[in-house]
Amino acid sequence: MSSQQDVSQHYTHGNLVAAISSGIESTGKTINSITVDDLAPVDEFHIGGRQASEDFLSQLDLTSEKQVLDVGCGLGGAARFVVSRFGCQVTGIDLTPEFIETGKILCQWVGLDNRISLHQGSALAMPFADCVFDRAYMLHVAMNIDDKAILCSEVSRVLRPSSLFGIYDVMRTGDGELTYPVPWATTAVSSAVATPAQYREALEQAGFTVVAERNRRDFALAFFDQLRARTAAAGGPPPLGLHILMGRNTPDKVRNMIANISTDRIAPVEMIARKS
Repeated sequence: MSSQQDVSQHYTHGNLVAAISSGIESTGKTINSITVDDLAPVDEFHIGGRQASEDFLSQLDLTSEKQVLDVGCGLGGAARFVVSRFGCQVTGIDLTPEFIETGKILCQWVGLDNRISLHQGSALAMPFADCVFDRAYMLHVAMNIDDKAILCSEVSRVLRPSSLFGIYDVMRTGDGELTYPVPWATTAVSSAVATPAQYREALEQAGFTVVAERNRRDFALAFFDQLRARTAAAGGPPPLGLHILMGRNTPDKVRNMIANISTDRIAPVEMIARKS
């Protein structure tokens, strides 16, 4: 099995639309009344959820005339947030077919399928022309991509000059072996966590200049504390949540993620870079 096949298989659920639809019904809503905000707990698959998206994406100077690329878009949660908040036109690409198929359905449910275009494919060879996007971003994506240099080069290719590229990824911030499974990988085989310095090098080689960087370790730990408190108070996870995507071993993945961050082995880090 190739690395990309391994990554795609890791994220494949098998019956995701039905699982999300069931969760929606459990909240008392229907697919005809669900909103972008209602879907956020299940379709923003990164540390900090909607709050992290707001904090991160607000730095990209997004306006309604911008053509925006979502690299590793997953179910399209961040794309739907960007369209609903900033009015952009968003194009997303993701390796996992089920994520793209489900994302298209969710866009239809909330009436945004005319503003969002989702494509299945690799971020290392995107089916887009040169210099067609004004902004690009990725949230918790390159932990599954070994070759950061090719990734950054490909993003640079499709961006217009002076465009911004935002990265919010889990990065290696200290020594020590990671404990698995984690949300992005069952074992180290499909994990490609890198240091901020390695990201900066890949970005600079691709013609970017890093203009902002922020370690979000404290934010992450506070987020997980709040998540545990809410789960305990409710006697279990909510009807709509990331446990739908992560599967039966969700508690193990979350526990290991918290342990890895608490021991300073990894942390979610934001980077904003501008194409020369």
